[in-house]
Amino acid sequence: MKFRKIKHIHFVGIGGIGMSGIAELLLNLGFDISGSDISNNENVERLKILGVIIFHGHNPENIKGCDVLVYSSAVSLNNSEIIRAKQMGLPVIKRAEMLGELINLKETSIAISGTHGKTTTSSMIGSMLTHAGKEPTLVVGGLVQNLNSNSKLGEGQIIVVEADEFDRSFLSLKPTIAIVNNIELEHTDCYKDLNDLENSFLQFCQSVPFYGSVLVNIDSFSIKNILHKIERPVTTYGMSRDAAFRAKELEFKENKSTYSLFRAEENLGKIHLNVPGEHNIMNSLGAVALGFELGLSFNSIKNGLLDYKGVRRRFDIKGSHNDVMVVDDYAHHPTEVFTTIEAAKKGWDRKLIVVFQPHLFTRTKEFYKEFAKSLEKADFIIITSIYPSREKPIPGITSKLISDYIDKTKKDVLFNVNDVDQAITILNEIAKPGSMILTLGAGDIWRFSDKYLKIMKTKLN
Repeated sequence: MKFRKIKHIHFVGIGGIGMSGIAELLLNLGFDISGSDISNNENVERLKILGVIIFHGHNPENIKGCDVLVYSSAVSLNNSEIIRAKQMGLPVIKRAEMLGELINLKETSIAISGTHGKTTTSSMIGSMLTHAGKEPTLVVGGLVQNLNSNSKLGEGQIIVVEADEFDRSFLSLKPTIAIVNNIELEHTDCYKDLNDLENSFLQFCQSVPFYGSVLVNIDSFSIKNILHKIERPVTTYGMSRDAAFRAKELEFKENKSTYSLFRAEENLGKIHLNVPGEHNIMNSLGAVALGFELGLSFNSIKNGLLDYKGVRRRFDIKGSHNDVMVVDDYAHHPTEVFTTIEAAKKGWDRKLIVVFQPHLFTRTKEFYKEFAKSLEKADFIIITSIYPSREKPIPGITSKLISDYIDKTKKDVLFNVNDVDQAITILNEIAKPGSMILTLGAGDIWRFSDKYLKIMKTKLN
């Protein structure tokens, strides 16, 4: 399908997880795709193999021959390629706006929002709908293990996308069905306070058409704040007694989670997941509520969720050597750090060594006390310097703010490192058989988990 005369689409910041997924989807739809990025990552390499022309760095000459330019929210409007496109009179649009156009290509669009769990819930839904024979189209914010990609062009009439609240991007979407996993204060560089964030989510829910529906996690305090204001059909899920779909009798063993699903007071049966933690049970409840909304049977929903194999960087078990496990997770908000550590402690009887890389100066400034409390459940804590991403340093804001606030009883098991590689020496001392090393953060900490696993293999050999 073509957007009128548009044939060649150029992406500025194509290596981002959200951008790369849309680029791959448009490539599969028959468009000519090019892009540029300052880094060469796994997403870039995958797109190159698929035939996308990618330039390293930004240069006005890169956009030669393109009909429209798409840019990431992380890219400055002073970018030379954006300036040249505007000079040429080409359409210059944000990634979210392009995603908003894409969801109109299918009869039913499902957008998953929330401070936490968007990628996992989207991927679970993709697995469930694929199992049900719905052939969905997916655009998600992580590499789905079942697909080894973050996008999939399906033949069916359903598209599943993540609705990201950063930069209010999700307000560009008008989905048929909206899912809200949770709302917590985040992206304080975009929202002035929690009330501002809640109102933005309310606006997102109200963007659903009158014939659509909104599915919400009623356990979230902020969702309860806006629930009575949503003027669309609403279905609730959670662990609260008043949830329409509810999880009870939770069980955890390593990376397996099991619960009984209740619809009101009716016990529908057991749901089995191949991912750990209470937070993943909550994510699956969003998928369950959607499944029933679309008319799927309990068995179809149950088996589709059982098929789900996880997402890269979401409790991603890298391997185990000499009985030392290495696990990596994207957790970068205090709640995510807490729930990931809790999943490790509930599922495994191991000494837990957490290597945490704070992400963004603004986030560290806002949440350093909460990060400290979340990390205290670990048996050993290693904190690296802050990964800046798109931000410039803020005077006085360092990772030491977090370590200084951690309980004094943890001082003998707490380590600060400026360079993440300094953690190697510490791990060599404290990682014993029966340990789990858990790397956490949204930056490049995953590279360290891969590196340390290789170091352990080398030592064994």
